[in-house]
Amino acid sequence: MVHLFKNINTITKNLLSRKARSFLTILGIIIGVAGVIIIISLGAGAQALVLGQITKLGTNLIGVLPGKSNEKGPPASVFGVQIKTLINDDLEAIKDKNRVPHATEVAAYVRGSVTLVSGHESVDTTFTGTDGSYPRVQNVQMDRGTFFTDEEGRTGANVMVLGYDVANQLFPNGGELGSIVKIQNSGNTFGSIPFRVIGVQEKLGTVAFQNQDDQVYIPFTIGQRQILGINYIQFVRIKTDTSDNVSSTIADVERVLREQHHINNKDNDDFSVRDLADAIKILTSITDGLRMFLGLMAGISLIVGGIGIMNIMLVTVSERTREIGLRKALGATPKQIRNQFLIEAVLLTGVGGIFGIIFGILVSYIIALGARYAGYDWSFVISPLAIILAVFVSTLTGIVFGLFPALKAAKLNPIDALRYE
Repeated sequence: MVHLFKNINTITKNLLSRKARSFLTILGIIIGVAGVIIIISLGAGAQALVLGQITKLGTNLIGVLPGKSNEKGPPASVFGVQIKTLINDDLEAIKDKNRVPHATEVAAYVRGSVTLVSGHESVDTTFTGTDGSYPRVQNVQMDRGTFFTDEEGRTGANVMVLGYDVANQLFPNGGELGSIVKIQNSGNTFGSIPFRVIGVQEKLGTVAFQNQDDQVYIPFTIGQRQILGINYIQFVRIKTDTSDNVSSTIADVERVLREQHHINNKDNDDFSVRDLADAIKILTSITDGLRMFLGLMAGISLIVGGIGIMNIMLVTVSERTREIGLRKALGATPKQIRNQFLIEAVLLTGVGGIFGIIFGILVSYIIALGARYAGYDWSFVISPLAIILAVFVSTLTGIVFGLFPALKAAKLNPIDALRYE
């Protein structure tokens, strides 16, 4: 133990006498360890965000999307591919209580980009064409005014509900209820359609990766036919009476859609029906895969840092050859020489690991603050496992890449070493 402390004291003095070289030596370790900490922290934060965003929608919600999908991924419509297999007749069939008895609320959706104009104010935003059941399906409340009724949604009344941010942009001084807002798309293909504002949705922030406050809501019929000029539905959401009936409702919806589309084999389905549990599994598997991939990329920098340490240690052995010969001539054993250089390599990587952990935690915290400032419900998560892993990997790097130079020093012949110039 006494020899160990003496070695550490001697090694520390040697490292401090070469501050610039020591810092450059451990820089790769600092970057690698910080990268591991940051990636694990961001992965955990992203996963918490994803799960939080999904669960905000409720545990008894089912999504119906056009297009076939397998169990490991979403249909192509999620990525912006236009699939026209889900139509209005399918929606009416799903709403039939005799065919889907546990569906309490059903809402169809279409979305697009438009420009809103009110007086001298204009805002580029997103519209959502939906049914009067939207607030009941999505579990949202109104900040002021009301949402349009089922009848207004079905008949296509020219009424509009503003998102919280849009209302503040178009009407900075208030007074939006009862005002007329004109909606048009960038190409002016349908001219200008006037709407009467009847409500402002409560402030929701970002839900399911979409800013719910930066959009407006209009009756489904107008959004589908007049604005987009389409005859299909982009997606449907279904709310069940209880979460226990989600599985049976999914089976009912699949059966109804197969009957509607004359499909006899489920392998030929041209639609996808998913609940939140499926979405959580898919997104968790995606984020886990990304975390593993990025973690491996960060691990490469640790290898690069380890190679740098090995090179520096080899240079150190060469510079201190006469010292090694003198120590052996005075009775130092090859084991003591090996341990001295091995401890030096481990000490370098250990210090690099500590600084890397501190730097990684700091950067992760700054990113979490930035994400919160941007409106995301981002959690600052530092896993003890990540810190333990970082310390273990950095120490192991020192041992692995410091062993060869240490063995080379231990095998030096003392007479040849003393003659070394």
